Amino acid sequence: MKQHELTQADRSWREAWEDRPFRKRLIVAVVLMLGVLAALPPFFQVIEARGGRHIQDPLLKYLGPADVSVPIFACIWGVVLLGIRRAVKSPRFVYLFLGSYVPLTLLRMATIYMTSLEPPEGLIPLVDPIANRFYGEEFVTRDLFFSGHTATVFLFAYCLPEKWERWLAAAAGTAVGVLVLVQHVHYSIDVLAAPFLTYLCYFAAKKVLFD
Repeated sequence: MKQHELTQADRSWREAWEDRPFRKRLIVAVVLMLGVLAALPPFFQVIEARGGRHIQDPLLKYLGPADVSVPIFACIWGVVLLGIRRAVKSPRFVYLFLGSYVPLTLLRMATIYMTSLEPPEGLIPLVDPIANRFYGEEFVTRDLFFSGHTATVFLFAYCLPEKWERWLAAAAGTAVGVLVLVQHVHYSIDVLAAPFLTYLCYFAAKKVLFD
């Protein structure tokens, strides 16, 4: 990042932090996010301990299974780095992303709890050394409907302000959706629903936070 960009970023954050209402709302968003993240490990351990039902998914018969963990995480963490770059410049982006991420995660927890699915046959464990810290000690396989990996990347696509950033993140999200199917980590419906449910949370959060 160039010096003038760093200067502008510093000015943007100082101005945002001096705005007391914005500062309070941002702090609340961070606290809520931390609370949701703290609830994930016990929640997923409960989900993992219960049974469920299988879905007949014709598409998975033609895909894999194959271990494509490296390209999956290359897409995910590449977009995360893009988001971090934007977060340094834009307090609004941080606020919008956090404000959307909390309801998105709560919605996903609700749908996972209500659907109670068994993982697809032929699943190859997808272990992320960073993200799996939020899931607990054991690898979770029943966090299915809807795909969290796909949803998170698409959330970046919706929240990022620049057109090229949005298109790049959307392409990465599409790639992640296809690849988790190849690895048999999710059913097709888990991936297909993720962009739409994510947009619902993003749209609602944007209306509440900025309108």
